[in-house]
Amino acid sequence: MRLTSNFALLVSTLISAAAAQDLGVPLSWREFSNSRPKSERITIAQNAIDQMTPQLVSSTGEFNGIGYWQSGNVWSVMANQDWLAATTTNQALVVNNLNLVFSRWQHYDQFGFNDDAMWWAQAALYGYRAYKDTNLLAHAVDVWTHVTGYVITAAQASAGKNPNKSFNIEPTCNGVTMAGGVFWRPTTDDTAINSITTGLYLTLSAFLGEYTGNATYTNAAILSANWIKNHNINANDLVLDTVNANDCSTSPASWIFTYNTGKYIEGLSVLGVTSGDSSWTSMMINLLNSAVKTNVWQGSNGVITEGASPTANNDAVGFKSVLIRGLHEAWTRNPSNTALTTLIHSYGDVQYNALLELAATGNTYSSSWAGPPQAFTSWGQLAALDVMTSNIDTN
Repeated sequence: MRLTSNFALLVSTLISAAAAQDLGVPLSWREFSNSRPKSERITIAQNAIDQMTPQLVSSTGEFNGIGYWQSGNVWSVMANQDWLAATTTNQALVVNNLNLVFSRWQHYDQFGFNDDAMWWAQAALYGYRAYKDTNLLAHAVDVWTHVTGYVITAAQASAGKNPNKSFNIEPTCNGVTMAGGVFWRPTTDDTAINSITTGLYLTLSAFLGEYTGNATYTNAAILSANWIKNHNINANDLVLDTVNANDCSTSPASWIFTYNTGKYIEGLSVLGVTSGDSSWTSMMINLLNSAVKTNVWQGSNGVITEGASPTANNDAVGFKSVLIRGLHEAWTRNPSNTALTTLIHSYGDVQYNALLELAATGNTYSSSWAGPPQAFTSWGQLAALDVMTSNIDTN
């Protein structure tokens, strides 16, 4: 029988969808299982945190050897450790220092970057989730409200103007509205809208929608999720970096980093639940499947190679931990999808086993997860923390 063009198109579409949902674990991955009991995994993760806390500068709430946004992510993982382990071991440090830093820098913004502010707001939200401390929730709401002034609304996109920017905005790029994009910097002349800032705003919005029941937050999350969906995902289902709002110019196609996709995965994982729209979950699964199987930031053995920097800190060192955290959120939100949870479990174990067997010196870890081991560095420890804590669950 000869297929009609419409029927052939339908078959092709179904085959493509099935391929996109193939969540099998690649057999080339290095050690994608682990038999350590949960109690041991909790201890390993807390021991890794305990190696980091002596680097705390008590007067600033930041850590020696790493940057401001990276320090915020240490507090994130410490709060998540208590949440997943059902402990309060880190509570006093987390709460006191998130309050301290909020008192030092208005809207958590030390250097004039919206993403910096939201990394700390995200830590505050994780702290609220772990400890139900309403001051931390208030910090997150404050940052969200501040950054909302740098989100392009539908009306601003149509008018080609954001009141906090001194230049005209392109109403559309490639024929699609720029509504939902979040400016990287609050300065009047910076034109960049990037995926990490927009993804952070999406994630904050989705969590706040969940915690408050206020649809304003959920609708904001949907608008920003659509911006990334429409403007900044490549043909391989990996999230790209930057679009400039004044002329639609973009960052190089080679600028593909774990944290852009990881934060989008996290945001979509929450949004799929809070919005009641399963299409966001389906999209998240496709992106996640691509993220753990790409050759952009890992070899065929599955061990992430991005951000391996034994001798000096840089921003990329902190990227891959954000991907791991996003995968954990997807694992948490989709317990009935056993193929997905098995894939996340397996990928997490690949990183976990590599760190413990190839990159460990006692309870400290190299930023090069494929090894060799080295003496303690703050940035190497930072990169490993989310792997250790996430594996309390996903293992």
